Amino acid sequence: MLLLAVMWGLSIPITKLGLEAIPPLTLTAMRFLVAVPLFLILAAGRLRVPWQAVPSIVALGVMGITFGNVAQSFGVQGTSASAGTIISATIPIFIVIFAAIRLKQPVTGRQWFGLFAAFAGIALVAIGSGSGVDDLSKTTVSGVAWMLVSAVSIAFYYIWSAELTKKYGTLPVAAWNALAGLVAILPLSGWEIAQTPLHITMQAIWAVVYLGVLVTVAGLLLWLYLLRAVPARIAASVQYIQPVFGIAAASLLFGDHLGLTFAVGVVLILGGLALAVANKRPVPEAAVPHE
Repeated sequence: MLLLAVMWGLSIPITKLGLEAIPPLTLTAMRFLVAVPLFLILAAGRLRVPWQAVPSIVALGVMGITFGNVAQSFGVQGTSASAGTIISATIPIFIVIFAAIRLKQPVTGRQWFGLFAAFAGIALVAIGSGSGVDDLSKTTVSGVAWMLVSAVSIAFYYIWSAELTKKYGTLPVAAWNALAGLVAILPLSGWEIAQTPLHITMQAIWAVVYLGVLVTVAGLLLWLYLLRAVPARIAASVQYIQPVFGIAAASLLFGDHLGLTFAVGVVLILGGLALAVANKRPVPEAAVPHE
């Protein structure tokens, strides 16, 4: 969980570095051009899934990978690295909401209070990081909105992928939904390249490699392993410390200045997150899937 917090915590600042040279749709496409071959190699010999699983796996890839990651790239482009990092840490909040809707898991009054506190924190984070030395370090309303859209999409992607991998296996589902997402985004990337000239730098290449190998492939496989090894709310607590690494990296790389309003927003988000995923009731051993 600590390793995953470091890898995912650095993803927003690294994405910001990549966006300095590569536009959002193309950065996402390049990320999955790196990730998909690795998934296919890892899943070699285990790629067969039932035909009835194909529509769900394709829809999962298009929604979570194409839409979720594209929304994140646009969100990172429109927020400071610190603001983007802390807003992305709200993913477990949406996991709680989707668990209540999809899995019929009850939400307590304390958890609802945590949800509202976290959303108040998002507003303060957006206000508290509104100034920037250049366009890439500014936080805009559209940037915050894109980050929230990304958080919702990725949260649903995590819950749905956990259900599908339990039925059909981790590597086949990961490989095929990544391929589906890549196929869906390539035409969009081609259109973007036709509109925006590319200036590929070594920094951008390293950002793409990091996002493709560590965040997408290693991070997703580690996350899915954690979901099978421990209850989802425990695995989701990795988001508690993820912002620490992300905000520290943002301060070093971009000189983000974190004021009092931003700090209060962070406290509200993380405190609300703690309440939202808290559950005093023990989880029966049978409810935790094992390898």
